[in-house]
Amino acid sequence: MFPKSVQNLIKEFSKLPGIGPRTAARFAFSLLRKPDFELELLSKAIINLKKETLICKNCFNISEKELCEFCSNSKRDRSTVCVVEEAINIPAIENTRKYGGLYHVLGGVIKPREGIGPDNLNIKELISRVKSGNIKEIIIATNPDTEGETTALYLAKALKPYNLKITRLARGLATGSDLEYADEMTIISALSGRKEYI
Repeated sequence: MFPKSVQNLIKEFSKLPGIGPRTAARFAFSLLRKPDFELELLSKAIINLKKETLICKNCFNISEKELCEFCSNSKRDRSTVCVVEEAINIPAIENTRKYGGLYHVLGGVIKPREGIGPDNLNIKELISRVKSGNIKEIIIATNPDTEGETTALYLAKALKPYNLKITRLARGLATGSDLEYADEMTIISALSGRKEYI
């Protein structure tokens, strides 16, 4: 129905999470109406996304340098580490202005049906950080869905031998919800009401 170039763009947009064929088509037709310079800006931003983005060698957050803005900030509390599924979860916690520690990005959650186990996540690296001896508390901030809870339970058991305070965000977050979509007050409540985990 559409020219091949439009079909190809719709196909590529449809590969993005949460984008179905209709939304992808709306994106494609919206871009058709944009002036050339805006399309060039968009294409440069996409190309530079991978070229100019690094993964923090300490916590696996996205960064423009070897260490992200949190790991390189000497004012952050280095005794507390908040463990999140993905880097996209960090702004939700930062926006509360109630947390001043460091982060650790797992890079996903345990999903046995999809073949994703603990070895596919940044769990060994978290344990290495804990072994350094500076960390006193781990806050597990995985999403309160089945995979997030499974991952949280695995982390709690894996970290238990290291004599740490292990907490989980309180139940201000509804089961099945995503951290990145939670409002600030809900996250503040979850942070302040966290309890020791196991």
